[in-house]
Amino acid sequence: FGLGVPVILRNSEETESSTRVLKKRMRQVKNPFGLEIPNPAAASVTRGVTLTPDCLEDCVLTCYWGCNVQKLHEALQKHVYCFRIKTPQALEDALYSEYLYKQQHFIKKNDKAEKYCQLPEDAQVVDFGPVPRARYPLVALLTLADEEDREIYDIIAMVAVIHIPDESYRLSCRILYQYLLLAQGQYHDLKQLFMSANSPAPSSSDPFPGESSTDTGLLEKAGLAADEPELQEENSKDCVVCQNGPVNWVLLPCRHTCLCDGCIKYFQQCPMCRQFVQESFPLCSKKEQDEDESTRV
Repeated sequence: FGLGVPVILRNSEETESSTRVLKKRMRQVKNPFGLEIPNPAAASVTRGVTLTPDCLEDCVLTCYWGCNVQKLHEALQKHVYCFRIKTPQALEDALYSEYLYKQQHFIKKNDKAEKYCQLPEDAQVVDFGPVPRARYPLVALLTLADEEDREIYDIIAMVAVIHIPDESYRLSCRILYQYLLLAQGQYHDLKQLFMSANSPAPSSSDPFPGESSTDTGLLEKAGLAADEPELQEENSKDCVVCQNGPVNWVLLPCRHTCLCDGCIKYFQQCPMCRQFVQESFPLCSKKEQDEDESTRV
């Protein structure tokens, strides 16, 4: 290397072991519930909101206007420690009826018809006050209608906390939190991932116009958004490091999805945001990738 030039020689095996992060064990479950806001720009406390459920089984959509924030989170804890929230009545008992108004819709299997939710005029609610608020504007609960289905699925209910704009807080309508309630007594906060894949520019119908187009790319990868066949080939090789392998690894806690199977072992920090990686998990296994490649060929 030349005289007087300091160098550091490191064993390659030592380097690899030192950069290894904990791989999170995953369990695949089927989520029977889906909920979207088709036209968030038109939603408000006075005009109401339109929701589009998409469920694999017959379900019940129950909307609670003005749900008490503290009581809702206490109800989620009761699902863990006391009793399971499998029905709307179970949630109402856990809330001690701390909400202003309730609406309910029966949802047929695979029925994607829009459901309109609105506060009645006699409720005389046009504003939920300044933040921090004591009540969520809207909480939507999806539960399985048939008791037999509750014995089949691990996920037995979904709670969606929805922001509805009013005079005090004009943030556009959106789903703030989604909680999946499991039959075993756990609940999980459903969070969005951030995909590094190239994505098309957001359209005028994008429900979150301020968000990055990378979110759309992630949803397409995870199967949570409409498929666009013309983009599949373009997004098939998009690792931010080698630019040659398909993105497959989700880094926690930052939730950036930007590394392929070959590059994941070399990073202790996220290459996107430089946050230290505590855990990681793959979007699909090697076997699933091979099967997908064989099908594509």
